[in-house]
Amino acid sequence: MTATDQELTRLAASHDIISLGAIADGLRRQRHGTKTTFVRVAAVAADPSAPITIAPAAGEVRIVGEPATRAAGADRVVQVAAAARGVAVSGFSLADLEELAARERITLRALLEQLRAAGLEIVADAPVDRLRDARRSIEEVNIAGLALARVTIHQSQSTDPMSQLKNVADLQRTVSVIRAFAPLPRRVNPAVPTTGYDDIRRVALARIVVDNVPSIQVDWSLYGPKLAQVALTVGADDVDGVSAEDDVSKGFRRSPLEEIRRNIRAAGYEPVQRSGRWDVLRTADELTTQDERSR
Repeated sequence: MTATDQELTRLAASHDIISLGAIADGLRRQRHGTKTTFVRVAAVAADPSAPITIAPAAGEVRIVGEPATRAAGADRVVQVAAAARGVAVSGFSLADLEELAARERITLRALLEQLRAAGLEIVADAPVDRLRDARRSIEEVNIAGLALARVTIHQSQSTDPMSQLKNVADLQRTVSVIRAFAPLPRRVNPAVPTTGYDDIRRVALARIVVDNVPSIQVDWSLYGPKLAQVALTVGADDVDGVSAEDDVSKGFRRSPLEEIRRNIRAAGYEPVQRSGRWDVLRTADELTTQDERSR
């Protein structure tokens, strides 16, 4: 379903979160059925001197933080790629890379190509509200032979998300390479704080408005299991940032894998573990079998 501008205006003005969520869930099920994907991420710092620890369960190794220089960034990618042993290596914010390229007085494409040559596969995120030229920069990622993990919102400017959501939909119509969109802001604006109602409404509207992006994503580590679970019932179909550490010190049921699997099932969906490359690692049946063996 592609909603008209008039229909979108009506939906945006509605305070009926139940009806809005039902529409978004219906669209989500048309596209993905009951399957909900999640990725377990091992995060490593961008600082080349920081230790690298990669849990065996990781489906993605993500370099977090901004490299001080392009040489430092490339060196870190080489280190992480060697330690990853075939696991997908992602890293960096595209907005930070724009700024780094400007400081180093090189083109963004040259920087991206250098990072790819060092072993980077995926740019971790593109905060659409921070990018100097979103269309051009995302196209440069594609031209450089890299994938883009997700488009994000760095910080919401108001409680009305429609303008930002329409911008993402328009951007996808131009670049056609956005695989996932995470509509909840990465940073809370203290001048415009959000509520749980605002967050759920934003996720539902994202699934309706950004109908040309395959996956609507919620961040498990940033927003927590409760909000992530509710978001799955109103249009989200992918969960990012699940810990790759299999800590069972608090009991098996509190382990990251069991918790994400249980929460997805409780929301009425089938958990599917994926890699950073979006390859399926374990289906719902395989996850259930693994859980039973671990008990």
